[in-house]
Amino acid sequence: MTVRKLVRYSEDTLIEGGRAAPRPLRLFGVAAVIANPWAGRGFVEDLQPEIRAIAPQLGELLTDEVLRWAGSGDAVEGYGKAAIVGTAGEVEHASALIHTLRFGNHYRKAVGAKSYLSFTNTRGGPDTALMIPLMHKADEGMRSHYLTVHFSIPDAPAPDEIVVALGASIGGRPHHRIGDRYQDLQELGATTNV
Repeated sequence: MTVRKLVRYSEDTLIEGGRAAPRPLRLFGVAAVIANPWAGRGFVEDLQPEIRAIAPQLGELLTDEVLRWAGSGDAVEGYGKAAIVGTAGEVEHASALIHTLRFGNHYRKAVGAKSYLSFTNTRGGPDTALMIPLMHKADEGMRSHYLTVHFSIPDAPAPDEIVVALGASIGGRPHHRIGDRYQDLQELGATTNV
């Protein structure tokens, strides 16, 4: 795995809707800009050798960075992942590195997560927005933690690179007031999640 750079992004929301947050919302993301191991090779039928070699290293590297910023896995409440492949690659290349348990399980285990790891994956050039969707790590129905970490890297991805990122929140939206999925289900009389 060739990492050209690591990028860290952080924001703290202290006031939302003109009202002070009872608890500041902290959002952060960490991204690795790596060489696309499949770029320039034409259509590669079997992506597994590179997935097995790279995804675990990336998962460990980015998880360690998230924990460094959060202070601990317990502090992380919302979590998500994203990847952007450069224009010389396929969206499948971005997907290959993040849609494997070899990548995501590092993060899930470190933060004690039970819900699935929400994601985006796309193709783009330098300064393409990383939009990392978050959800609560233990309860995917908690809408208070439906958030997005949004940042870009001015010089990445190059055509032959992939940006792989993890996002996290400490807290949910400061003045959450739209309820949760469970309230909707109860009001609609539904017996399954729709």
